[in-house]
Amino acid sequence: MRRREFLAAAVVAAAAGPTAALAAPLAPDDQALVERAAAYLDGLNEARGRFVQTDPRGQTSEGELYLDRPGKARFEYQNPPTMLVIADGHTVMVYDRRLKTRNRYPLGSTPLALFLQKHVRLDKIDITDVDRFEGGFSITAKGGAHGVHGQITLTFSDNPVALRQWSIIDARGGRTTVRISDLQPTRGLDPDLFVQRDPLVPG
Repeated sequence: MRRREFLAAAVVAAAAGPTAALAAPLAPDDQALVERAAAYLDGLNEARGRFVQTDPRGQTSEGELYLDRPGKARFEYQNPPTMLVIADGHTVMVYDRRLKTRNRYPLGSTPLALFLQKHVRLDKIDITDVDRFEGGFSITAKGGAHGVHGQITLTFSDNPVALRQWSIIDARGGRTTVRISDLQPTRGLDPDLFVQRDPLVPG
């Protein structure tokens, strides 16, 4: 995979793989954590924060993210400033300024649909593991629902619950991780942030 594909994988789509068999029902304590995570995501209507992404080669990039649920998100890669990813409510557009390419994906076929749907339903994905650690917990899912092909792990802090990172393992075994910091609810985000205006076209 080329570098731009590594970058896009974190917020667009894990490489396609076979749909996993259904996991066993969750224990009540695990189900309670899943419900807490879903309630938190469901209440995160508008937010902004920072992200650091590490691709399967260990290369990192960082930038700023904006969420406007349902359906809208923006990832501005600022270091290096080569990528721009915009979800406008229907599609996700990935712009690569360095390679001068643009790729469009249906929103529902990407992992972003997990966070951006009108009502977050983590019970609709095939959850295979819920892990606890000091100060937080993680939820791992496999399968084909909501663009989850391969494996995705969502990591949350506890007390209060907050999304800290997600990690995708593709069909080749490559891992891409996006760490989130300073994700804060906000109001009045500029609607132009989520307009798929091509930055590759001058003006």
